[in-house]
Amino acid sequence: MKTPNSVCVYCGSSSRVADVHKAAAHALGAGLAERGIQLVYGGGRVGLMGILADAAIAAHGEVVGIIPEHIKVLEVEHTGLAELHVVDSMHTRKRMMVERSDAFVVLPGGMGTLDEAFEVLTWKQLRLHDKPVVIVDVEGYWAPLLTLIDTMVDEGFCRPEHRRLFTVVNRVEDVFAALDRAPEPTTPPETKWL
Repeated sequence: MKTPNSVCVYCGSSSRVADVHKAAAHALGAGLAERGIQLVYGGGRVGLMGILADAAIAAHGEVVGIIPEHIKVLEVEHTGLAELHVVDSMHTRKRMMVERSDAFVVLPGGMGTLDEAFEVLTWKQLRLHDKPVVIVDVEGYWAPLLTLIDTMVDEGFCRPEHRRLFTVVNRVEDVFAALDRAPEPTTPPETKWL
């Protein structure tokens, strides 16, 4: 795949996490900016989300945040972004993030990160898009999830080819090579949504 113009990153909003996860968020934000790739993310200023955005901004990157009104009123939105879109719901947020992005990267996170990652994988399974999805398995964080997916395949709930809906890397530095190796998306725009 040619270098994407924009990458959506899903990650946690908690600050109560190991430094290795904070370092990964910082490295990814800076790496995207250094390559001229626009960052699309959930619009928050706390936890890994804030570290990611701050690192991209510090490296002169363009950052687009998409945040639902009910989260913004908690005063967690990032106010230093190139664009901050305040939307009516989580559903609108997730749809806009997919529409605005050429690829997706999943860093460690919690239930919200899982929700977003699985939705974009499900949409890819349903052929609503065929954009690359890269999971960054920092220090084995996602190993239980990958085992669960293998179990789903072994038990017949997923097909073996569904393992190819995403690529797994262990380090942020490997994200960009994984994106370079990804095939160009071929889903025509008129069939993007059901």
